[in-house]
Amino acid sequence: MEHPVKWWRDAVIYQIYPRSFADSDGDGIGDLPGIIGRLDHLAALGVDAVWLSPFYPSPQADAGYDVADYRSVDPLFGRLADADELIASAHARGLRVIVDLVPNHTSSQHVWFQEALAAAPGSRERDRYVFRDGRGDGPPNSWQSVFGGDAWTRLPDGQWYLHLFDAGQPDLNWDNPEVRAEFEDILRFWLDRGVDGFRVDVAHGLVKQADLADWHLPMMPLTGPGAEGAPRPPMWDQDGVHEIYRRWRKILDSYEGERILVAEAWVQPAERLAAYVRPDEMHQAFNFEYLEASWTPADQHSVISRSLAASAAVGAPTTWVLSNHDVVRHASRLGLPVGTPRPNGIAAGDPQPDAGLGLRRARAATLLMLALPGSAYLYQGEELGLPEHTTLPAEARQDPTWFRTDGASVGRDGCRVPIPWEADAPSYGFGPTDRSWLPQPAAFGELALDRQVGVPGSTYELYVAALRLRRAHALGHGELTWVPTPGEVLSFTNGDLLVLTNFGPVPAELPAGAEILLSSEPVAGREVPTDVTVWARLT
Repeated sequence: MEHPVKWWRDAVIYQIYPRSFADSDGDGIGDLPGIIGRLDHLAALGVDAVWLSPFYPSPQADAGYDVADYRSVDPLFGRLADADELIASAHARGLRVIVDLVPNHTSSQHVWFQEALAAAPGSRERDRYVFRDGRGDGPPNSWQSVFGGDAWTRLPDGQWYLHLFDAGQPDLNWDNPEVRAEFEDILRFWLDRGVDGFRVDVAHGLVKQADLADWHLPMMPLTGPGAEGAPRPPMWDQDGVHEIYRRWRKILDSYEGERILVAEAWVQPAERLAAYVRPDEMHQAFNFEYLEASWTPADQHSVISRSLAASAAVGAPTTWVLSNHDVVRHASRLGLPVGTPRPNGIAAGDPQPDAGLGLRRARAATLLMLALPGSAYLYQGEELGLPEHTTLPAEARQDPTWFRTDGASVGRDGCRVPIPWEADAPSYGFGPTDRSWLPQPAAFGELALDRQVGVPGSTYELYVAALRLRRAHALGHGELTWVPTPGEVLSFTNGDLLVLTNFGPVPAELPAGAEILLSSEPVAGREVPTDVTVWARLT
């Protein structure tokens, strides 16, 4: 199927976690003016757009994913005028801006929930959320919070409210027309201010099964059926969500400039995920199945093939992602033994990743990913090769998962540590003081941006070169053709480029006449070492 060129079909989009990107005022928390001051870095890196995690007013029960006001900016991060300046400054550099939208739940401090607490059972105010009577002395059903513990909290009047995440994040009732109208207005508020799209948090969770049936299987990962005939959780991936997104798509299409919707939908199999990106719904959906794939040629081949086929069936681009603010950074995750289930954080007492091996594989994985057709997402700091902070002290942790599980689940703080810009500056240049809302590991010093710019072979320069070549060879708009290759090797062509990743213990040989354009590690002659990806042109 032929498509007119749309910017989002091959875009490289860079995720900014605002509290950890750049701090302008020295309070130890990143902010919007700090981001504005670092936009030149993103333009020089060569990305097409930025996605900002939430910066709205919030009590920060879940680092801003508990929104108290969807039409303003938390004083922690600046003012609404700063958001306007950020959008304008990004656009002036050719960067588009995607903002986070959190529609599954609000903060418990949101005016609607405060009104619900003050109102009686059965009231209009309570109908905006999911309130239910309990079963005897217990909650309405067996659902557990993704962050641990019950998914229900009881009020003094005896009713319970649903929160699939923290108790400070009550779930909205998307069967309520008032809820639907409110979020359509929120979309227009930010579209009118010039944003280029929305990343929709927990996009697969808005609609719940009407009977709120009990569920006794794990809540994570947040997926639909992973195998033929397996049940779909009653709180995830219900068919009713698609009606919502078809309405939202009409709103975005009424604006000029190709505004987009991106689904955070932890949904499997790929065919269920593809339903979110049908032509009249969202433009993209995060490919978490790819992020989860083991570092083996068989698993990589399988998930890439499935993803491309499922997306092609609905005329959508495939997206690729290796790291974000919710998962262990891939420079550390890939340093664990192959086949290790993805941990929800790594603590000092856990088996530690092999840092050197992890970075080597991360560089190879990145080159493999950036050569694939479709759109790619980068998480702030991965262009520096940043690892997970795996030795955070318990007293520094802030993720609600840590507290709700009494430390049994480490949580996501390790991937959210403020990033380093200058090796010899306070807080490694994160801000003008040595304050940092999460402590930075000593390893960040040597990985700071100023230690990598202009340094041949650095991870930063590898990313710059890869993004430049990706654009020059139109890889995002290309077509993948697998090349049968012996051994533990994955090889394909995309346009005029041959891409080869060696997963095996012995060197792999490039075809005769192959001219190497870029490699994740130095390559001598035609022998590609272990855990290395090469981009080559056949002459």
